[in-house]
Amino acid sequence: MPNDEIQLCCLLWARDGEEAGLTAYEDKVLALVPEHGGAVVSRARSTGADGQAHEVQLFRFRDQAALDGFLQDPRRLALTDERDRVIARTELFAVEFLG
Repeated sequence: MPNDEIQLCCLLWARDGEEAGLTAYEDKVLALVPEHGGAVVSRARSTGADGQAHEVQLFRFRDQAALDGFLQDPRRLALTDERDRVIARTELFAVEFLG
């Protein structure tokens, strides 16, 4: 049986002065991940100095359907205005965990 697990890295940049808002928003949406067959493997914060991302997250989801369920969760989508207010940029890409 093939392994359908999806492993992702997400980089987030806050809008100016919205670092705490970014964290608060992410606290809310990341709480939904386990309900969709996913796990937050790691979450780290930086100062955002020199254009670095303010937050780095590593996820795993059981499969594409689990990830899609999270992305389309109505509670997550209801926070779109908040997200747009506090997050300037997001990069999400597949990774392979090494350890």
